[in-house]
Amino acid sequence: MNDDIIQMISIVKVYPPSTLALDRVGLGVKKGEIHSIIGENGAGKSTLMKILYGLTPYDSGEIYFDGRKIRFASPREAVDAGIGMIHQEFMLIPSYTIWENVILGVEPVKRFGTLQEHEARTRIQALVDEYDLGININDRVKDVSVAARQKVEILKLLYRDIDILIMDEPTAVLTPQEIRELFRWLRHVRESGKTIIFISHKLDEVLEISDRITVMRQGKRMTTVENKGLDKADLARAMVGREVMFSITKPTGKFGDTVLEVEGLQYVNHDGQPKLDDISFTVRSGEILGLAGVEGNGQFELVQAITGLIKPQAGRIRIQDCDITEANVTERRKLMSYVPQDRKGWGSAQALDLIENSIMTHHQTNSDLTGRSKLMLSPKKCRKFAHALIDEFGVLASDIDAPIASLSGGNQQRLIVGREFMLDRDFILLDQPTRGLDVGSIEYIRAKILKKRDDGKGCLLVSADLDELLSLSDRILVMYRGAIVAEKRPEETSKEEIGEYMLLGSKGGKSK
Repeated sequence: MNDDIIQMISIVKVYPPSTLALDRVGLGVKKGEIHSIIGENGAGKSTLMKILYGLTPYDSGEIYFDGRKIRFASPREAVDAGIGMIHQEFMLIPSYTIWENVILGVEPVKRFGTLQEHEARTRIQALVDEYDLGININDRVKDVSVAARQKVEILKLLYRDIDILIMDEPTAVLTPQEIRELFRWLRHVRESGKTIIFISHKLDEVLEISDRITVMRQGKRMTTVENKGLDKADLARAMVGREVMFSITKPTGKFGDTVLEVEGLQYVNHDGQPKLDDISFTVRSGEILGLAGVEGNGQFELVQAITGLIKPQAGRIRIQDCDITEANVTERRKLMSYVPQDRKGWGSAQALDLIENSIMTHHQTNSDLTGRSKLMLSPKKCRKFAHALIDEFGVLASDIDAPIASLSGGNQQRLIVGREFMLDRDFILLDQPTRGLDVGSIEYIRAKILKKRDDGKGCLLVSADLDELLSLSDRILVMYRGAIVAEKRPEETSKEEIGEYMLLGSKGGKSK
């Protein structure tokens, strides 16, 4: 054996009936390093880590941890051995305090089952101090920021005495300031002797934080390199096998009439929390209006209000000249295209085939899909439509009759974006359209969004990616605690300034 603390040898994973997800993949991770794994959606990086963590079984190969051959049957076995994983979706109970979430499942008890609260709190506070986490263990999770919740997930694993920390897209919803703080902390953890495996699509961040980088493509490990003298172009070329354009050429906008008008929206949720506080703005044809904000500050509720999933207590919404304030979801969809943030839960029906997913909404509004009677859909026309969508938007699919769940995340997103763009509405609502995608898919979808802008469509772009907002938007609004606290032009601001508004509500620390 070599000096790797983790060694995965010739790992093979086949998903029935014949999808080869991992093709004899080898990976070595050294003790005390930050090792990044990158690759396109469907490259196999998450599958490889789920195998290591005991979430996914594998067909052949060997895994060694600190010189011992292992094969975990569950994540609990992995954690007990010293390997922990933090997923993009946090697994916390909002109504519990931080310390209660940390001990959940491994509660220290006395002889007769009485919780040893003092001992638990003392140990947790010692970990917070040792690793300089800067959180109050008595705060309830529902009352802390997204960045603090991520620290709670990390604290849970430190409490369980892990040696290997696997992080899957850990910066997806963080501001630039929070990312800097996370990276400072990760370096501190590395210096304490722990090992971090970092999965990310953000190549700038990978280059900043990594000691070594492994590139995967189509189920194979392409290379593992020291992070010395590399740039984004090198990594992108290794990931997708071609040159990737990172800079976007955006011509001066030609703005026309208003396509969306939101006026005085007020919404208080069931817990009595104001989520929309007098929200007013417009989107013009030929314009991309960006919307920034830390998750939980009202963007989600605004999208729900526009799509008709919640009813605000006050305010009006108009698309073009049509007041849709009281309209149902179906009536609104006749006037707008909508790419939701959750492609699996809201954007598709995972068990249905590509044809059925392609014609969603079209089946109610596109008479070209019906047969002679105009009362029923024509299977032949629906299949032809799906083929056209798949061809135009470059969806990689071997079987049009296969469920959409069989596609990679990037190809699922291409199909959803294609379906919505082919509706050809004048107003397009885009909610996190590139979240979790690889550089190739991001490049493609951003180009399609700009094409819609140049065709005179009006777009509202909600995104946690500030680089995306700054490169695509004509104007950027920032939401904080349910209110719009800033409006900026991309050429007159920076990620850091937008981040300040997102965290504080205003520059200089004085929240509105």
